Amino acid sequence: MARLDPRLRAFITLDADGALAHAGTLETELMAGRLRGPLHGVPLAYKDLCHVPGLATSCGTRTAEYFVDRRGSTAVASLTAASAITVGRLNMTELALGPFGENAHHGDVQNPWKSGHASGGSSSGCGSAVAARLVAGALGTDTGGSIRLPAACCGIVGLKPTYGRVSRAGVMPLSWSLDHVGPMARTVRDVAVMLGVIAGHDARDASSSRRRVAEYAAVLDTSLPPLRVGVPENYYSDGLDPGVRDAVNDALRTIEELGAKVEPLRVPDPEVIAGVCNVLARCESAAAHVRLARERPHEMQPTVLLRLEAGFHISAYDYLQAARLRARLTREFVAEVFDAIDVLVVPTVPEPAPAYGELKRGDAGERVRRMGRFSRLTRPFNGLVLRDMKKRGNSDRRSTQLSDVDRGDLRLASATRRR
Repeated sequence: MARLDPRLRAFITLDADGALAHAGTLETELMAGRLRGPLHGVPLAYKDLCHVPGLATSCGTRTAEYFVDRRGSTAVASLTAASAITVGRLNMTELALGPFGENAHHGDVQNPWKSGHASGGSSSGCGSAVAARLVAGALGTDTGGSIRLPAACCGIVGLKPTYGRVSRAGVMPLSWSLDHVGPMARTVRDVAVMLGVIAGHDARDASSSRRRVAEYAAVLDTSLPPLRVGVPENYYSDGLDPGVRDAVNDALRTIEELGAKVEPLRVPDPEVIAGVCNVLARCESAAAHVRLARERPHEMQPTVLLRLEAGFHISAYDYLQAARLRARLTREFVAEVFDAIDVLVVPTVPEPAPAYGELKRGDAGERVRRMGRFSRLTRPFNGLVLRDMKKRGNSDRRSTQLSDVDRGDLRLASATRRR
């Protein structure tokens, strides 16, 4: 870690002494025959917008203590209670507003597979640290793709759980109707184990689900049922890099070899769904961070400030209309798509991880538009009550999402990974 992280810039703060002390305690317990659970002694880290009492949380900004929650992150506390070793806070895009991993305050997070290239964002440090094996897993957040994009760019597994499945209490809000907290790791099984620890109802989060938590890791050992797998003919197949298209086709061939039936279909209104998510995200993020944008705009990256300011110009009427339309579009999408299929397979990114040199060209407006193009395939799923799973590969070209309707079924992702 001391050798690699200065180059990767995955961590904002590394608590090496605390982690070693905790590891020593857990090792003593293990030698005495006391195993606290599947995360006993496992080194993990968390995105720097999950607050831990007594520690600073910058949320990727210049301000050391930008976000404070008196009781701290429920999800981080759950990992700690399961005897995981949290080794530090991970770098991120400022205020979680960006899909690439750029950060003018703490350094651009490097892709472990190709230095000088984007790690994906906004959970950029999570993707880089896990891929480089600095930690076994990480806790990220996803508002428009911020878990799935770095998972795709860094070749790991990232899960955006169903909305409300994992508590967001103690986590900096970006867009309260779209924010998700989820696990990132190198294998589907590791993600399943982490999800089993952090999932569950939390009275501190008004959106928290009361549904029973499934045995996510145990289900991976059961046989895969016959599945109907849908592949969109519209939107998600447009403008793909040839390498990404080949990766998706490889995944589909593996899925067919596993006995699933692959069926082409058209998905309803993806552009409209993405537009609705944009309206909600812009309004809610502007409301959440108005003080920083109004009082200290000079401290912010130009692209981050521009994205926040966009929300100040959207009317309350348009915001409410978008919220109503979101509910209708979700019902229609589920009825039209998941009455016909069990799982939807789509690419995560339209192209491999770009070089940072390319991303810094142009003015703030052009760079924001580039962000929108890169995240256009993940954004619609934040507006729908669906599950997204990035299939792990070993390069930034492995970029497939598996989506289903709140089933807790990770078996297909696990099976394709084993192939």
